[in-house]
Amino acid sequence: MIDFGFDKLALIGAVALVVIGPEKLPRVARTVGTLLGKAQRYVADVKAEVNRSIELEELKKMKTDFEGAARDVHSTVASEFAQTSADLNSAWNADAAAIDNPTSAVAAPLAEPPGYRRPRKNWRLKRTAVPNWYKQKNGIRAKAQSGAARVARFRPPRASA
Repeated sequence: MIDFGFDKLALIGAVALVVIGPEKLPRVARTVGTLLGKAQRYVADVKAEVNRSIELEELKKMKTDFEGAARDVHSTVASEFAQTSADLNSAWNADAAAIDNPTSAVAAPLAEPPGYRRPRKNWRLKRTAVPNWYKQKNGIRAKAQSGAARVARFRPPRASA
């Protein structure tokens, strides 16, 4: 824009005072001020509209990028899901065939190892926070016993007479 300093504005004001005259100068100054204000508002509106259109184009570009990324993610997830379902179905079919034919090699891991004894579980008993194997290893009593039961347990056997 044109750069007006104080000295240039004073010169323009003096020329306007001489040319227009002191009677009409205030009205002309108000008119010029309103016209300049309207021009500034118009320029500001044009700038805002240009900025909005630029932002709109950027948003449209971002939207297309996000849609492309979403399509890529969707296709990746769908392919992984299809591959996992196929793997699960093949494993399921193999296990079903092993159950139908128990002599196959796949059924071997399902059998219990020799010497294994299933633990007897009593659902009525409260399970403690410390496991029984730890108590047995460290010599902690796992079962409470009354005094009479303890005496009967450790009483020496009677001699037959």
